[in-house]
Formats: sequence, structure tokens, C-alpha cells
Amino acid sequence: MNADGEASVARDPAAQALSRRTVLGRIIQGLGLSLLGFAIPARAKEQALETDETDRLIVRVARPLDAETPVQEFATSLTPNSRFFVRSHFGPPPPEQLSDENWRLRVTGLVDRPLTFTLHELKQFETVTITAVVQCSGNGRASYRPKVPGVQWDRGAVGNARWTGVRLRDVLAKAGLQTSGLHVQFQGADRPAAATVPPFVRSIPIEKALHPDTIVAYEMNGRPLPLLYGAPLRVVTPGWMANSCIKWLTDITVRQDEAQGYYMQTAYRYPTRPVTPGEVIASSDLKSVEVMIVKSLIAQPREGASLAPGPVTVQGVAWTGEGRIVRVEVSLDEGRTWEPTRLVGEDLPYAWRQWQYIWQTMSGTKTILCRAIDDRGVTQPKTSPWNPGGFFWNGWDRVSVTVVG
Repeated sequence: MNADGEASVARDPAAQALSRRTVLGRIIQGLGLSLLGFAIPARAKEQALETDETDRLIVRVARPLDAETPVQEFATSLTPNSRFFVRSHFGPPPPEQLSDENWRLRVTGLVDRPLTFTLHELKQFETVTITAVVQCSGNGRASYRPKVPGVQWDRGAVGNARWTGVRLRDVLAKAGLQTSGLHVQFQGADRPAAATVPPFVRSIPIEKALHPDTIVAYEMNGRPLPLLYGAPLRVVTPGWMANSCIKWLTDITVRQDEAQGYYMQTAYRYPTRPVTPGEVIASSDLKSVEVMIVKSLIAQPREGASLAPGPVTVQGVAWTGEGRIVRVEVSLDEGRTWEPTRLVGEDLPYAWRQWQYIWQTMSGTKTILCRAIDDRGVTQPKTSPWNPGGFFWNGWDRVSVTVVG
């Protein structure tokens, strides 16, 4: 097991940026599934697809698929479904489970009326739409020194999407939530290949479960939820890391205590105090990964770009957990001084905020830094405290470019 709690798998050492369709075509060629909102052809047209620069993800693990978005794709408000990062523990469930006719959602535990919903029945609840960032808790793990085990995510295990579904609290109310229920546990239809590997089961506190913005989603950016993103149902917990956004949701269990098992009690936990590599950390000093922290990224220009002298638009995105971004700054002198950027686009709870800065370039090699500040006054730090899981990296983002001429 690695720090993400996943079974060890062979990794792509080159971490090549491959066409999403090409990768999936190689993995499930001939199954006739629609994983990302479009059909996978029986014969992958690799040569044509490889020329489509914008339809690529950076593959970190081939099976099950873990792939991140190139940061230049973050120049838009919403991340397209076909370019959204993919995080897998065991991969999608068997295809025969995925039809609307076969899918069932069970609500059990500390409820008065255990219920089972079809997808059609679930959609009879009031429909809500939330725009929210979904981010892997290990996004940025590759930046930690010394390195920690786990998928070596760089900067792109994050995306911003419009999620449509029903409120989790409405579903729980229909089942008759009991007052003794303090935690809500989720499990999806995905299963580990080996019996010795624990299933992926997580829970959230009842306060988060009953928040009106916590939903069971069946659409992503106005289209039916694609398979790799949890079709037909997934949990979306706006403002929290994606480890609580269970995909392929089949079971909701109301409990008095937290979910038990590896993925709740061992994995996805981080120290509440500074620690050093190799230090033994008591369980009482560990906390479950939950709320996102303030972070920003530079989408343009790209790392290593060659620029002509003159004005250059530097742009990117910034987000925080359950608050709002109020300021993003850039530095061109390694953080000695900072300049404000212009916030653009919509300012929505849980969504990232776009920003722009007009840079009057000068010749030579330059490094651009960015940092964000949220409405709680929290400023993105220069670097993140080391932790053995490699979670919550939010150090200043940096891009080096060369101005020629």
C-alpha cells in the first residue's frame, strides 16, 4: 500500500502526457463503454488523437488510471469533462452494474426507514447545481522534500466543474435520520482486485452531510456523469478534498462513529503538529483530511516558454476551502515584493477564481511566483509543512520563462 492507501501498481516512469482517448482506448479497447462522455472506438485512432494537444492528460499510473490535467488547461472557469483529472483506487465497477435499470442506492444504518432508490426515484428530489473545485488531497505531492510514497501528482490533480444532483440531506430525511446518527458513511461499487486489499469506505460528520450544498451528483458540466468520474452517482462535498467525494455511490450508512477501516483510520490522515521524516506519530496527533486550504496556480505562460519582449498576460486560478479568494499576487523577484492581480470572472462559493496580471517583460530568464489570500486572512505560504502522506501541498506556484529579444 502507498500513502494514498492504494494497492501497489506499475507506474509509467516517464509520466508521459498522452491523449486521454488513446490511454483509455488501450486500457478498455473493445468494451464499447462511454467513459468520458464520448464513445471509445473499438480501434483507437492513436495517430490522429496524439496530435490533439488539448485533449491530453498526464498519466501518473496506468492501471487503475491516475492522470492529471496540464495546468495550461486551467485558463477557463470550468474544466471540461474530457480534461478533468482522474483519480482511481480500483478502477470503475463492472459495466453490467452501470445501467440505470440495474443501479440501486441503499440508505441504511441509524434511520427509521431503510430505503433503496433507483436512479429515477432519486431524481424526484429537488435538483440543485453547485460549482465546486474537486482536488485530490495529494495534489502537489511531488513537490515535497524528502519525497513521500504515493502517486507523484504535480500541479494538475484538480478541476472546477458544475455538479448537478440532489441534496444528501433530503435523501437522509426521506429515510428518517435518527438523532444518534453523527457520521454518514459512503461506499461505491468499485472493489479491489485482491481480497487482502480493503474496500474504499469513507465517512463525513453529520454537519457536513446535512449542509445544503453537499449533494449526490448525477451530472457534470451539464452532461450525465461520465464513468471515470463516478457514473451514475457520486458524492460532492464542496470545499473539502476529493477523498470524501465517493464515486459510483451505492451505499449510504448513517453511523454513530466514524467509518472504520484502512481508508478512514489510517490513510488520508495528516499530523496536526510539525513532524520530521521518520518520526513516529501518535494516532492522537493525526486528523482526517477534510477542508481544502488556500492555493493558486499559474496557467499561462507555460513552464519553459520563450516570450517576446513587451506586455505578457500572466493568468491562473486560485481557490480555498469553505471561504472565498479575495486577493492573488505575483512576484518577479523571488518573493521580495508582490504585485496585485486582477480577479476576473464569477465569484462563487467553492469555485476557483480566475486572475490576470499584465507583465511588462524584460530580456532574460525570469521566474514568476503567485500566491493567494482568502477571506479568513490566510495567505498561501512559500512552502508547505512536510507530512508523511504528502497531503495539502500549497506552496507558492512558480513558472520560469525566457524573454528573448
